[in-house]
Amino acid sequence: MSVEEKVVYFSKPGEENTDLTLRLAKEYAEKYNIKHIVVASTTGRTALKAIKVFKGLNLVIVTHSTGFVKPNFQEMPSDIRSRVESEGAKVLTCIHALSGVERAFRREFGIWLPVELIAITLRRVFCEGIKVAIEITLMAVDAGLIPEGEDVIAIAGTGRGADTALHLKSASTSNFLRLKVRRIICKPDTF
Repeated sequence: MSVEEKVVYFSKPGEENTDLTLRLAKEYAEKYNIKHIVVASTTGRTALKAIKVFKGLNLVIVTHSTGFVKPNFQEMPSDIRSRVESEGAKVLTCIHALSGVERAFRREFGIWLPVELIAITLRRVFCEGIKVAIEITLMAVDAGLIPEGEDVIAIAGTGRGADTALHLKSASTSNFLRLKVRRIICKPDTF
């Protein structure tokens, strides 16, 4: 029989929850000896906080793909990326696992295809952070930065910052249905 963990619910989503989300995730990682941490960070502000909190762990920072906002533009400045990597974290920049090429068809023809429907369902039913936490875990496994089938803490948010942390069993995108949400550490209850 497992002991129930307390889930922290934030009354509103957003960046103001970042410090507490990182702290809760760190305490959880220590309690359950979880060594793999995946964190979403667009501009690098959350990444800079995470490198201090998760020092010594396998920390993977996942950014938006180059061109996400506009062609040839990377939202995480190269100096922040260098600083994060110099602290021992890995930075992953690649296409979103739950959109990929399907986004082009939606933008061009206005049609929703299955992978983006999975993304919008996760976002609307659970919250943006849960969708992103699952997605960045898939991406980090695909890139070989965290092992498949391992306990992982994934941290993401709504817009900027972090407001969601999950304990997951990791999987690659091609093994998506093997990914398991083991526990919710924190998330917003309004979104």
